[in-house]
Order: sequence, then C-alpha cells, then structure tokens
Amino acid sequence: MELKDKIIQHFEGKVVRKDLTALVKGNNPVPAYVLEYLLGQYCAIDDEEIINTGIEKVKNIIKDNYVHRSDSEIIKATIRDSGNHKIIDKVNVSLNDRANIYEAEFANLGLKKVPIPDSMVMSNQKLLSGGGVWCILNMGYSHAEDTPMRWIIVDLKPIQVANVDVQEYLELRKEFTTDEWLDLMMHSIGLNPEYFNKRDKLIQLSRLIPHVENNYNFIELGPKGTGKSHIFSELSPHGVLVSGGDVSKARLFVNNTGNKIGLVGYWDVVALDEFEQEKGGRTDGDLVKIMQNYMANQSFNRGKETYQATASMAFVGNTKHNVPYMLKNSHLFESIPDGYIKGAFLDRMHMYVPGWEVSILKSSVFSNEYGFIVDYLAELLRELRKNDYSGILHQKIALDGSLTTRDKTAIYKSFSGLAKIIYPDQNIPEDELLELLDFAVEGRKRVKDQLYIIDETFRSEPVDFKYVVKSSGKEYEPETLENLNYNAAVAVKQEEAEESVEIISRKPVVLKTGQTILKDNQTGISYKKLFADHLTGATNITIQDPYIRLPYQFKNLLEFCSMLGSLKDPEQLINLEVISWNIEEFLEDSKVYFEELAESLQELGISFTYRLEQHHDRYIAADNGWKITLGRGLDIFEKREGRFNIADLDQTKRKCKSCEITYLKI
Repeated sequence: MELKDKIIQHFEGKVVRKDLTALVKGNNPVPAYVLEYLLGQYCAIDDEEIINTGIEKVKNIIKDNYVHRSDSEIIKATIRDSGNHKIIDKVNVSLNDRANIYEAEFANLGLKKVPIPDSMVMSNQKLLSGGGVWCILNMGYSHAEDTPMRWIIVDLKPIQVANVDVQEYLELRKEFTTDEWLDLMMHSIGLNPEYFNKRDKLIQLSRLIPHVENNYNFIELGPKGTGKSHIFSELSPHGVLVSGGDVSKARLFVNNTGNKIGLVGYWDVVALDEFEQEKGGRTDGDLVKIMQNYMANQSFNRGKETYQATASMAFVGNTKHNVPYMLKNSHLFESIPDGYIKGAFLDRMHMYVPGWEVSILKSSVFSNEYGFIVDYLAELLRELRKNDYSGILHQKIALDGSLTTRDKTAIYKSFSGLAKIIYPDQNIPEDELLELLDFAVEGRKRVKDQLYIIDETFRSEPVDFKYVVKSSGKEYEPETLENLNYNAAVAVKQEEAEESVEIISRKPVVLKTGQTILKDNQTGISYKKLFADHLTGATNITIQDPYIRLPYQFKNLLEFCSMLGSLKDPEQLINLEVISWNIEEFLEDSKVYFEELAESLQELGISFTYRLEQHHDRYIAADNGWKITLGRGLDIFEKREGRFNIADLDQTKRKCKSCEITYLKI
C-alpha cells in the first residue's frame, strides 16, 4: 500500500493535501493553521470533485469573511447594513479596569475598545496574552441612539481543533514504519521528504521540539531563506513569533503596570525571530537576566511576585559568516546580540540546530501530498507536553559522569522531544534510539564547544560527551558534524601541501582493522581518503556492489577507477573485476556502460571485467590481504544540484550519505 493510501485510510478527516494551502492562500497573510482548519472542514478526503468544491468553498470564505486591512471600511459597512456579519480576524483583549470590562482590539478590522463578554474571555484566556488569536466571529451592529458602543461581538470561536484522541494517535502510529512516519511528519510541516535525507529530516523536525516539550530552550542560526521561523509562525495556534528586536521585560514576562502577565504565561512557545538583529545597538541587561533565570528555573520575578510558566523559548536568526570562518575566527554564536553572548545565558540552551545545513527552500521541495492538518498536529503535540519520554533513555544508556546536570538535562529533553514526535507510541528499536540520542548529544555539544571559546570558566571543567549502551557495554562519543567536516577540510589541505613538496623521509602508514562511520551531510570525504592506503600495492581487486545501474553510479565507479590509476606505477597493471546485478529495465544499458568503461580504463593500465550475479553483500577485496565491506557500496555521496557545482570536480566538497565502512585483514 502506498503511503498516501495508508495515511488516508488511518487518518481520514485529519489530513489534507498540502499544496491546497498555498492554492487558497494567495496573497492573504493568513497563517497555515487558519487555512488548513478551513480546508479540513471541506477537503479532507482524496476525492477530486469534493476537493475542488471544497477549495471554492474555502476561497469564498476567505473572500467574504477574511478581513483585509485595505477593505476594513467595506466590512464595517457590511456589518452595519446587514446587522451582523461573520469575519475572520486576529483579536486581542485587554481589561479596562476603569470601566471594569474587557475590550477587544481587531488587527485588520481596525476596531478598538469593543466590549467583549466576560464568559468569552474566560473560555479563551489566550485572548489576553497580547499576541492576538485568530478567530471566527459573528459581529453585530447596534443602531440604538443611546448605545455607548455600536459594535457587538455576538459569537467568537478561536480557530483551533476542539479536541483530539491521543490514544488513537498512539495506536495508529504502530501502523507505520519509522521511514513512513518520518515522511508523514515531513509532509505535515509542508515539505516533500524525497528531497531530504534522514539527518535533514531530523533537523527540520527538531523545530517541533519546543511545541512538544515544556520549558525547552532552542536556538537555530543559519542562512536566510531556510524556513527557520515558519514552524513558529504558521504551525500552531499555541505558539507566538515576535521580532527579537521588539521584546521587552513587560511584553515577555510581567508588566508591573496592572501586574499583567506577559507572553510566556499564555503561549506554549515564544519564538524570537531575527535574533541576530539588535535595534538601537543595546540589549536590556535586566531582560537577559530575567530570561536567563526563567530558562533555568521555569520561573521569573517581577515586583514581589514569583511566577511559574511552561513556555518554551526558541531563538532563530541569521548567520553573518560561513561555518569554517566562524570556527577559525570567532564562534557559532557570533551573530546574536552581544548582550546575550554570556556563558551563563548560553549554557541554558538545550539544543543548537545547525541551520547552515539546511538548503534554501525552493518551490520544488514543498509537499503536494497528504499530511496532518497542522492544527490537529499542534493539539497532539500540546497534549504530549504532559508526558516525559526521557525514562526510555535511562533504561538503555548511561551518560558519562563528567557531564554537568545541565548537559544531561538538555540531552534528555531533546531526546524526549524527538521521541514524542517520531515514536509517540514509545516503541523505539535500540539502533534508532541511538540515532536520536546522537542527534540530541550533538545539539548540546555544539553549545558547549562554543562556551569553551566564549567563557574561560567552562574550560576549567571540560566534559566528555560520551555514553555507554547498557545492553552491550559499548561506548560511543558523538561529534558535531561541523567539527568532523572542518577537521577533514584541514586534513585535506595538509595532505595537498605535503604532496606539493618533496618528502625526503616519510614514516610508513600503519593500517589497522576497524570501522569508519560516515554521517549524513558529512564532507571532506573522498575515495582516496577511504580506500587508497588499503589498496596500494594490490594488483587484483574485486568490487561487489549489486546497485550499479544508474548513470551517476557508473560515474562513481569511474571515479574509483581513476583513484586506482593514481596509486600505481605507469607500467603496472591492475586487474579489476566488478560483480553487480540489475533489473530487466536497466540490464541492456548497464552492459553498454560496462563495456565503455572497460575500453576507457585500458589507457590507465586497468584490465576491467564484470559479472552480473545476484548478491546482497557489498565489498572491495584485494590481493594485498585487505577486504573492505561497504554499507552503501560506492554510492556514498548525495546527489548534487545545479549544473555548475564544484562538488562535481572535488569529492571532498560533496555531502555524504550515512553508512558504515569496515576494514578487515584477511
């Protein structure tokens, strides 16, 4: 069964085709959860006729009821003439203590100080948050001569799903494999999973952790145009996105005038956008201290009162330089305001997501398949905030004793959040559990590595980001990808420098058995680096790889052969045999490609033969006594985009696919 059919079968009425959102949105600045709420009413099944009818219905609702600021006077006239009219607008409520009434302000309609019944406010207290709530309202108008206010709020309904069945959601998760569920979640946030490897998917979905974990502190810095703020502004009616330059103590926490609670008291997630910008050039030191205390203790003091809140904090902004520059000349927090670059503040961050790994989003990567209605997903994530999945980790692994309490808390919370998103039923195979753990460890280690640079007090007590798997006793030490890539790039430059001068004496390379693990998006890797030392001196080599069938895979094989040719003396001959397999569709083309290779490689002094036999294992075996097992065969690099890409000429600039390579001495 195709994934689409599976999704509709199990979640009919709770999913929507994601391209419809863009189709009905047009130029309307309406959040996705508002549009998908409406689409969910009329377009939630896979029937083209019903979908087309539903799209027209939703378009008409937006046209007739959504309030454009430019049309606000026309809408007011419509309400006045008809006596009442249904509108869609963003509403904010405040207490007028002199008149002892609540008053509503409409973002687009432009009305202020419209009385609203206490019962409506008490039923929807987020109206008081200051951030505004999108609502469907029935607005009335009074023609009475003695009325103090002509505008009347007859009925109000926040745009959100009324209730969700969490237990049903957990049970239905069992119907999907991990890969299927990852793809469903990617579709749900509006992205086509075909364009993302597993690490890319984890980076995208990690943006949901603040929505599913209480008091989670998240930061993502990266280039512009990568969708960093989208999830915080469009996904959930329980999150609010504010400009980092516009925050204040009163707005975030408590306004002492009237003792009014700020955004953290009403929202599940408060996200500070464009966090790299600092209006006026100065940061409020008191705000940093209050925020720092809140991020550590889930409480804040204003006046004589202490307040508790569960809102997660998310900081998203743009980087000024590329990663190698930052690693060499400054640190990965360099673009945020100076007032926040303090060890005590940054140590509160649970995860730093590497936004520089996310490609600029193009129209082709957006989903046109079925995913959860974002409001349905938002309600589920909110319900799951009540649970703690870190206990799963306690049972399986032991973190290194050198890690601080904050390090461990960060890792546990990040793991718990990812587990709720991907394995809400808590059924996690151990190898997949370790994948999530490695990602969580990396997210915290990225913070700590920068703290060693920023604040010398952290250098006096270094920690090891290691853990032991209880079932096997094996120890693992995850590393951040930028450290792996940067170190690899430095090593490549050093190697090139050595080759450019005559080396009088060189110590022989000592080859050892063992394993190399490549991570998704890792760079600095080449066939020469992986295989050259182990194949030097071999004259008879066999490659078994059942998946050499597409043109780019034959190009990989050609590059491998070119590397072999560079290892031998001009007069030396290497016999290379390739054992592969193919399906009928590619069989004839493959034979042609193999024959072309054989002819071309004669000039390199490589005698090339091939056999088509059905095997599963992938390896390289050489007569110098080495056998190299290949998790993915030679197909270790991600597809390159664009016609003019330097990675086409330089393997070390290519991004890798995750795989394992094992070196065995026969």
